[in-house]
Formats: sequence, structure tokens, C-alpha cells
Amino acid sequence: MSDVEVLLSVVEHGSFSAAAVVLSTTASVLSRAVARLESRLGAQLLRRTTRSLSLTDAVRRYADDVRVAFSQIEQAEQAIRSTTLQLSGKVRMSVSNSYGQQRLAPLLAAYARAYPLVELEVDISNRLVDLVAEGFDLAIRSGPIPNSSLVARPIEVSPLCLIASPEYVEAAGPLSSLDDLARQRCLAFIRPSTGRVIPWQLRGGGRDIDWIPPASVTVSTDALGVVWLAEQGMGIALCPRMFVEASLAAGRLVEVLPGLGGRTRTVSVIYPAHRGLSAASRALIEMLLASCPVQPAVRAR
Repeated sequence: MSDVEVLLSVVEHGSFSAAAVVLSTTASVLSRAVARLESRLGAQLLRRTTRSLSLTDAVRRYADDVRVAFSQIEQAEQAIRSTTLQLSGKVRMSVSNSYGQQRLAPLLAAYARAYPLVELEVDISNRLVDLVAEGFDLAIRSGPIPNSSLVARPIEVSPLCLIASPEYVEAAGPLSSLDDLARQRCLAFIRPSTGRVIPWQLRGGGRDIDWIPPASVTVSTDALGVVWLAEQGMGIALCPRMFVEASLAAGRLVEVLPGLGGRTRTVSVIYPAHRGLSAASRALIEMLLASCPVQPAVRAR
């Protein structure tokens, strides 16, 4: 079984050297383990050259099957452990700055009280981590999830809204249309991967509109920066309502042009599709899902 686990690690990480780092051993040890497995199965699983490693059709099918088997074994063990032992271990998760700062802290506090023996490692940043390569158990991300090897389960759906300070709205005068918005100071967020302004997802005349704001001020790295600037009267920003509920209730911000709203932003918990999750990770995922309406798991597209 250990040789099979070695093979899965090599397949998952793309090379003997990368898998050796994760498993804290050497590439030669892993190569001998895969050779033993090939000898026992009577089939070549990996094509090796001095410069590259490629997968045979046989290993692709084999890896898919054994992942399912290992997952079933892990689930059976977790079912027994959950009835006899208090959860322990470590959970590594990644979450964006905005969601981590605004929404996650109370839930993590409740999780820590429920499972005091679990060690939580939380990476709060807008860096898009590679869950498999970097050893994260799960992540929370907003918007579409492009990686098809991940399972994405929605935990929150929030409408987008245009917001500004009361002082800015009073100075701006009546606002009723997209043409009016185009003449205002807009606070835009720059997509880190492209360096370009992210289009505002609006809705008008019964259709979706992706509109590039004529940005007077741009913010990068932390999307909540546009909210803080809007509170200071620097312009109009677009953001999920869940991040400005307190500011709206306190009167620091007001909603403008509600007729251009209607689009939504989905926040999902994501995790590798073929990796057996620990009992501690599953408990955290279930707590995340329980905090919002239950929705079925979907494979990321």
C-alpha cells in the first residue's frame, strides 16, 4: 500500500523530486517504490527520461481507481474515530483578506471552541494558493473557480451594490443612470494577475452589463480598500453587500443607483476532489456550510 501511495504522490506532484520533498525522502527511494509496484502489476506506469516524466494510460486509470479506494478507507476510519475520539490534528486553510477579515473570525472561534485539540493554520491573503502543491486542506474563494480538479461548495451568495458616503452623494447631486455614473469618481480594484481594472458587474434594462469604471482612484491587493476610501467620501465603489452591511446600518455609507444592482457574488469553500479529507477538515467544511443555506457540491468549472 505504501508503494501505491508513493505512486499517487508522484502523479499528483508531477515528478519524483517534487514528491520527495512532500514525503521528506529522496527521489531514488520513490523511484524504487514505483518500480516495485510496476513489477508486481506487470505494467509500465510511468515513462521516465533524464528530463521528463509522463503518465501512461494505464496509470491514469489506476490512479483514479485507487484514489477512490483510499478515500473510502479514510472515510471508514474517520467514521470510527468520530465516535470514539475527540477530533485532533491540523487543518490548513486559505482565505482572501476581505472574507477573512469580515466574515470568518466568528466561525473559526466557534470551531476552536468545539474542537480545541485541532490546530488551525489560516493563510489570510489574496494570493491564489495551489491547494495540492502547497498542502492546503481547503480554501475559501469568491467568484468562479476555474480548476476542474477542485470541488466547490457555495457557502454564501451576496448581491453586489454601489455605495458611497452620504457626503459624496449630497455633493454629486441626483444619480439615475449609467451615464450619470460615468461622470462620477469611481473607486476601482485592480486584478493582481493582470494589472487591469476589474469590470463592474452591473445590471440594467433587464440585462447583465460588465462595465469598466473610469477610475479616479485604483486599489490593489486588498479589495476592501475601495470600501474604506468610499467611507472617506472619495467616490463610488462596487462591492458585495455582505462586506458593507455594518457601514450601511451605521450611516457611514449609502447605496446609490440600486437600479443597476441585481448581480451576485458567490463565495465557496473549495478542496481537492480526489484527496481524502481529514475528520477535522470535514468538520470545518460542515460548519461553514451550516452557517448558510445547504447547497449541493459542484465540481469547479
